[in-house]
Amino acid sequence: MAGPGRTPAQPKAAAPATEAAARAGLAAQGVIYLLVGLLALQVAFGRREAQADQQGALATLSDQPFGAVLLWALGIGLVGMALWRLSEAVFGGAGPDGRKPHMRLLALGRCLFYSYVAYSVLRFTVSGDGGGSGDEKSRDATATALDLPAGRWLVAVGGAVIVVAGVWIGVQAVRRTYRETLKTGEMSPAGRRLADVTGIGGGVTRGLLFAAIGTFAVQAAVKHRSDEAKGLDDTLRTFADTALGPWLLAVVALGLVLFGVFSFVLAARRRV
Repeated sequence: MAGPGRTPAQPKAAAPATEAAARAGLAAQGVIYLLVGLLALQVAFGRREAQADQQGALATLSDQPFGAVLLWALGIGLVGMALWRLSEAVFGGAGPDGRKPHMRLLALGRCLFYSYVAYSVLRFTVSGDGGGSGDEKSRDATATALDLPAGRWLVAVGGAVIVVAGVWIGVQAVRRTYRETLKTGEMSPAGRRLADVTGIGGGVTRGLLFAAIGTFAVQAAVKHRSDEAKGLDDTLRTFADTALGPWLLAVVALGLVLFGVFSFVLAARRRV
C-alpha cells in the first residue's frame, strides 16, 4: 500500500525528496506573498515609491543582512516547487482527484509557471536584474501579442482565461477545498481556524487580483493599447484610485499577507 502523501505509482525513494521540495516551495511562496502584501501596505499608507510585486519583494530581501543567502534560499525553494508540481503531473497529487487528467494538466501548468518564477528569482540573485518590473513585462508581452495575427483575440482570450481562473480561485477558497489536502486530523482547533481565516481571506484576495489583471488584459485587447495591461503593482495601485481610496488597497494588501501566512500553513501541514 502507498503511504501518506504518496500515490501508488510513485517510487518510495522519491517521496521524501518530493515532500522536502514541496514544503520548501510553499514556504518560498509564502515569503513572496507576505513581502508583496507588506509593500502594498506601504503604498497604501503613503510610500508611493514602494514596488508591490515580485521585483520589489526581491529587492527588499536583497537589502537585508545575508540578503544573498536569503535570495538563494528563495530561488532554490521555488525550484523545489516546480519539481513538486512536475511530480504531481507525472505521478498524480494528493487528494481524491489528484490523479485525474485535469489535475495532472493543472499541475503541469503550475510547474511551468513556477519554473519561470524560479528562473526570475535566480536571475535576480546572480545579476541583480530581474528583467524589469512586472508592469513592464506585462506591457511588453501584451504589445508583442497584439502585433501577432489575430493578436487582439489572443490577448482577449488570454485575459478572459485569467479572469475565469481568478473567479475559480476565489470560489474554491470560499468552499474551503484546501481542506482536502491538509492534515486536519493532526491540527489543533486553533490551527484549523488559522487555516480557514488565512485560506479564505488570502484565497479570495488572490482570486480578486487574478480577475483584475485579466480584466485589464481584456481591456488592452479591446482598445488595442498595450499600456492598458497591468502587472501586479499597477493593479494593486488601482484599488487606491477607487472611491474607497487607500483603505481598499490596505484591505487587499492584508489579504496578500493572509495568503502568505496560509502558504506557511500549507508548508507545515499539507499532504504531499
